[in-house]
Amino acid sequence: MNTSDWMDAIRWTEDGLVPVVAQDAVSGRVLMFAWMNRESLAHTVKTGEAVYWSRSRGRLWHKGETSGHVQKVREVRLDCDGDVLLLSIEQVGGIACHTGRQSCFYLRLETAGDAAAPHWVAVDPVLKDPDSIYA
Repeated sequence: MNTSDWMDAIRWTEDGLVPVVAQDAVSGRVLMFAWMNRESLAHTVKTGEAVYWSRSRGRLWHKGETSGHVQKVREVRLDCDGDVLLLSIEQVGGIACHTGRQSCFYLRLETAGDAAAPHWVAVDPVLKDPDSIYA
């Protein structure tokens, strides 16, 4: 199977992207969600470090390029529909989120209590000040 064959098995969105979930290779915790295009996926496979497509920046984004918190890719999986990638990664420095937390999924919806309206609560600690990470 050549390079284009394995990439052709992926069901890319109309704008040439595929959603990607990054999961800690040891704990199984979901750390973040991002997007990849063909170029970023090829860089990821070639280098062994996660490279995403940043929709906000409109360019490739090597995870950890400014913070040093790179993601070493241990395994790449494709879901049964062929439209989502799962990266099993080693998160260098233990911080995946730009807020200084281990995971981007740090907000939990609280719905307890009759009088309390549902609201989001930060349940994971900040491990490092974001200003010091991206200074």
